Amino acid sequence: MKEFKAILSAYKKVDFSQHQAALATVIRVHGSSYRSPGARMLITNDGHWVGSISGGCLEGDALRKARKVMSERKGMTVTYDTREESNQSLGIGLGCNGVIDVLIEPVDPQDPHNPITLFETFIDKQTPLAMATIFSGPTGIGKRFVVSQSGEIVANTSKELISDLLRLFETKRSETKAYQIEGTQVDIFLELIEPGITLILFGGGFDARPVSQLAKSLGWEVQVTDECIAHIAPIFFPEADKLSLCHRNFIDRDFAITPYTACVLMSHNYEYDRDVLKKLAASAAPYIGILGPRKRFDKMLEEFSLAGPELSEEQIQRVHSPIGLDIGAEAPDEIAISIIAEIQTVFSNRSGGFLKNRLGPIHLRDTGSDQVFKQVYLKRDEGNKFNQG
Repeated sequence: MKEFKAILSAYKKVDFSQHQAALATVIRVHGSSYRSPGARMLITNDGHWVGSISGGCLEGDALRKARKVMSERKGMTVTYDTREESNQSLGIGLGCNGVIDVLIEPVDPQDPHNPITLFETFIDKQTPLAMATIFSGPTGIGKRFVVSQSGEIVANTSKELISDLLRLFETKRSETKAYQIEGTQVDIFLELIEPGITLILFGGGFDARPVSQLAKSLGWEVQVTDECIAHIAPIFFPEADKLSLCHRNFIDRDFAITPYTACVLMSHNYEYDRDVLKKLAASAAPYIGILGPRKRFDKMLEEFSLAGPELSEEQIQRVHSPIGLDIGAEAPDEIAISIIAEIQTVFSNRSGGFLKNRLGPIHLRDTGSDQVFKQVYLKRDEGNKFNQG
């Protein structure tokens, strides 16, 4: 969602009386690539762009193609073969070992159906959407169909697409397919558009500040709340979207907690964290992290079992205590990296291991039961040597 927002912001700054613009979208990848399907960039005819479709290797050529698209006002799909033996025509040995299809289409501010205008309608939605884009065929290149999880039509409709679009909410995997739309065969890119992550920090101590800064740099919405007004001064959290003085009893009233909300408890106040956890456990938040040692959370569970509410196994699984990935973090900035990385793994449905030990493509989601990482443990023996066990 960060890329959508950056593109929309850049689009609004373009002086279309002087310039033209085009949108490039990665719609299909065979093999390896730096960016996955759905990556986008906005290009203007003065040579500037926002977003990316690769690690910088394809943007220059995409700019040249975009100028043609802007001039002719007609979209086109470009195929880049980045395999070592095939990419000499680009003038550089990319060695990415993939074939990448990129849709480049003109962006006309006078057209109410241009893609950027469509993005603006759903950029702040807190629910996922499924979108289909025609990228190849005799007509209709760039036309989009969008539905909500409930089946509501957000933009255009086609009975041939509805079932596949709704299935995206379950599979969460982009794909391309051929369809017969109104008697014409077209190729269509199907993708799931998910809301950005909202991070709520419960506790505004000094160690919450780098967590807020890092989350904001990723484009997440950041909210900070505390019962102590001195902890939530704007000077401490200049980048936060919301600072709130909120009593623990009103957490569920004052905050909209959705399946795209991560909650981090880092107040250093045991009773506050315990009482907030009672509220959050009943919410839709898929991630609840608690700063502190494991015995702190164990004590909370013991109190809940005696006085209620006793947490279910599903609720306990959503709680991460101790918080963060095991990266050897000690200082507040390091701990912030550990926390943000763990939140990213949860929302990406990944394992958080070394990519070199991953079995299969690194951009595919884990399916839960698949063994996608070899578990490697290092143990120090009595001889002060490292052995793989």
